[in-house]
Amino acid sequence: MKTSVKVPNGVEELVGTHDGNLRLLEKSFKVSVHLGEDALEIEGGDSEVRRAQKLLQEYADLVESGSRFDSSEVESFLRIAGQDPEATLKGLAEAGRPRTFGKKSITPKSLNQRTYVDAIERHDMVFGIGPSGTGKTYLAVAMAVDALLSKEVSRIILARPAVEAGERLGFLPGTIQEKVNPYLRPLYDALYDVLDPDRVERYIEKGIIEIAPIAFMRGRTLNDAFVILDEAQNTTSEQMKMFLTRLGFNSKAVVTGDITQIDLPDGRRSGLVEAIDVVSRVPGINFVYFTERDVVRHTLVQRIIRAYEEYDQARAASGNNSKNHNRSGDS
Repeated sequence: MKTSVKVPNGVEELVGTHDGNLRLLEKSFKVSVHLGEDALEIEGGDSEVRRAQKLLQEYADLVESGSRFDSSEVESFLRIAGQDPEATLKGLAEAGRPRTFGKKSITPKSLNQRTYVDAIERHDMVFGIGPSGTGKTYLAVAMAVDALLSKEVSRIILARPAVEAGERLGFLPGTIQEKVNPYLRPLYDALYDVLDPDRVERYIEKGIIEIAPIAFMRGRTLNDAFVILDEAQNTTSEQMKMFLTRLGFNSKAVVTGDITQIDLPDGRRSGLVEAIDVVSRVPGINFVYFTERDVVRHTLVQRIIRAYEEYDQARAASGNNSKNHNRSGDS
């Protein structure tokens, strides 16, 4: 199949440096692209050409309506659209624009953050998996606040496992809220950054925002709610299954975690690791994986994360070599 799309103003951004975006378009959509005087000619399989044509037509429409994108933004759009057939250029463009959540304007700062925000909008359940500092929890809280303020949901529920206390909170001094607060503090911090503190306190008093250990979710059905499970790598298999089956009507759930930072006692399998195996292919559930390139803290943090990854890989390789050596010696 062969077709063409009229090229709008802004062709330099669409083409990219040294035709990089056109080559990416060809690779992502498995088509051949040729730039003519005023049109892009697309050739390939029927379904692939239609997908590429649809995306390019969306780009032309957005540019003609006044939208402007730089070359790197177009590259990001192409990478996401190539991996996700359901993604639309309009949705990706809106996901990448600054958004006002409560008192703050927030812009996704990486390709994966943009994918994550778009996934939360389009799916009822999203898993955000990756190292600390990649914005998994912060963006989820911001999206929850946005859903609450726009009346898409009537409440926000934020949960975390209290692993260090084994959820045997009775042994700690103070009221139940004082016992669990240290484990829930990062969720409060994200809320206070997005909403005025007075408003947060008012919503908590009225039960519009609830922050609690995951153990408190047992036996409930969560309707008309935006539910976030943070630090999910520290849930047990039973806790994760319990949480995932709490979702009620008109609700969204976001599960965040870092599978390299599991604090469960030895012998207990992480509920998040198990969930990746069990539900990753369930329709309606979307997984977004972050890397050290998505870290939005000090640049040293990216380097530290990468150094630990390389160390773990080298240690694993060394262990495998030792096992192979032992096996060869036994024979």
